[in-house]
Amino acid sequence: MALDEFEREQLSERDKNIIRMRSITNYTMGVFFIAVGFFFMFPTKYTIGFLSKYDSSTMKMFAVICWVYGLFRLFRGYSKNYFKDR
Repeated sequence: MALDEFEREQLSERDKNIIRMRSITNYTMGVFFIAVGFFFMFPTKYTIGFLSKYDSSTMKMFAVICWVYGLFRLFRGYSKNYFKDR
């Protein structure tokens, strides 16, 4: 009973603004990490000189890690459960 009442509690304007800013930050960082993953997975003619110093399999593994982390950040921004632990 007490847990149900806590979940229905109205948030203050300050908490709503914090949730909005964290959500925007998570969306932005998610898109950024997905873009970094594409940068490392599919190098262009402009970046091939910079990336040729590194091992191809290591770059591909790093790209996949960036994609997974970017998807996690997008999910975290979508779920918006920032104050559930209080």
